[in-house]
Amino acid sequence: MPDADQPTASVPRSQRRNEIITFLVLAFGIWPIVAVGVVGAYGFLVWMFQIIFGPPGPPAH
Repeated sequence: MPDADQPTASVPRSQRRNEIITFLVLAFGIWPIVAVGVVGAYGFLVWMFQIIFGPPGPPAH
């Protein structure tokens, strides 16, 4: 178990740089792609649902 008395601010410089690079890749690379994919998949699902069951609203006469 690590010593609880010592501060954890002594993180090696290379580890901190790797964490920053990982954060930047996730924040500006992977998550925007995932977000666009989720929104696109939802739109496709709504589109297919409306093709099968018709558009929303009151039933046609």
